[in-house]
Amino acid sequence: MFQKIKSWLLENRNFRQTIMKNTFWLTVSNVLGRVIKAVLIIFAARILGVASYGIFSYALSLAAFFTIFSDIGLGPILTRETAKKTLPREYFSTTLTIKFALVSFSVLLVIFVAPFFTKIPEAINLLPIVALLIFFDSLRDFSYSLTRAWEKMEWEALISIFTNVAITVLGILILLLWPTNKNLVIGYTLGSALGLMASIFVLRRRFLQSFKFIFNKNLAKKIFQEAWPFALLGFLGGIMINTDTLMLGWMKTASDLGYYAAAQRPVQFLYLIPAIIATAVFPTFSRLAGKDNNKFRSLLEKSIRSSLLFAIPITLGGLILAPQIISLLFGNSYLPATTAFIFLLLTILLTFPGTLIGNAIFAHNKQQQFIGYLALGALGNVVFNAVLIPPFGISGAAFATILAQTLAIGFNWKNMKKINNFQTLKYLPRIVLAGLLMTGLVFILKIWGVNIIINILIAAPFYFLCLYWLKEPLLALFNFPAIIKKLIVK
Repeated sequence: MFQKIKSWLLENRNFRQTIMKNTFWLTVSNVLGRVIKAVLIIFAARILGVASYGIFSYALSLAAFFTIFSDIGLGPILTRETAKKTLPREYFSTTLTIKFALVSFSVLLVIFVAPFFTKIPEAINLLPIVALLIFFDSLRDFSYSLTRAWEKMEWEALISIFTNVAITVLGILILLLWPTNKNLVIGYTLGSALGLMASIFVLRRRFLQSFKFIFNKNLAKKIFQEAWPFALLGFLGGIMINTDTLMLGWMKTASDLGYYAAAQRPVQFLYLIPAIIATAVFPTFSRLAGKDNNKFRSLLEKSIRSSLLFAIPITLGGLILAPQIISLLFGNSYLPATTAFIFLLLTILLTFPGTLIGNAIFAHNKQQQFIGYLALGALGNVVFNAVLIPPFGISGAAFATILAQTLAIGFNWKNMKKINNFQTLKYLPRIVLAGLLMTGLVFILKIWGVNIIINILIAAPFYFLCLYWLKEPLLALFNFPAIIKKLIVK
């Protein structure tokens, strides 16, 4: 039994098992890692207070905006080419050299240029430390390109969990001794540095096998030619993600930033679900794209349905429990974030399938066709924020995010159907009905005054039981029917 479990978790045996194994490890890595770090975020929000926590979050967002110049799509390209097993050693070494140069350039931008983009002096003081944090994070994340291409996500899980544990432990210890946002950034940075060291240690053998100290100019030119669409997409994506926070910091107060960060954090955590699915299937997407359209379409449809199987109940239940969720996580002082949180919850219905659509596009190497639509969404985000933030504050910023994502994802969805005419709506009736039944139960339990945690613990299995009773075919992929039968028999 132990050997079978070990083999299933650590070996790539066949198409389905490999995807399931990688999904498991990515789930463990991202969910457990983020849960560990969430402990620090919640602790910091309560210790620092709304304004100081807002400044901390704003400094990270400001730095993150400038780090879009450190990733011009080298990671996905390296994953794609390595997965195809056509990658010479100099391809990896040349890509790594370019990555290191771009990360260094981004660090200089954060230190010397980013201060001109904010009116909050306290945030400016944090930027030099945040620049180091970005340096360590960027190089560690780049190492994941290889673990994903080799479909060895268990290595990524080990590195990610260790990094988040290091960040959380150091962050909490520092906050207990010296509770300031600057010291919190220092704790983050030290933990991230340890994570980079861990990635180098874990991948050292494969690294030595894959790396030659050769910089091929012709290959670098080819890489840039392939990467520029990713670079532009990354730039526009950075605008989409960070515009609301940056414009709030320019137009509103530090307290508004704190409330908005509280509204964003839970939703950003939930964005991990489609990211896990997308990352797990991307190597398979890359192998099937342009070679077997039927298998590609089937995998894409199942992936989107899997993401919506989680997105629909999370969104519906979250809308009912929004005030309680904010209060539980951050305390009653953050309740003004509730309306913004509700709006951001709605983006889950867009982002979950949209993430998979984006990966499908990259796998087909058709990303150039969609730059205009993402640019439209990014520009729309700036315009919507400029119009909505002055009168509506953080709620306006959240609603602007909905509008911008609708533009970008909607057009991308339409054009992906031209590449491969996948279907979605016809697979959703059972999932939607189960979600509505669960929402009714959540509402009743809330009216009865049931504790939010107990409410969720009751509603979640009820939702999957509804799917089972409705005979949702997707459950068969995870062997849920057998699991449920065993539970019922017991």
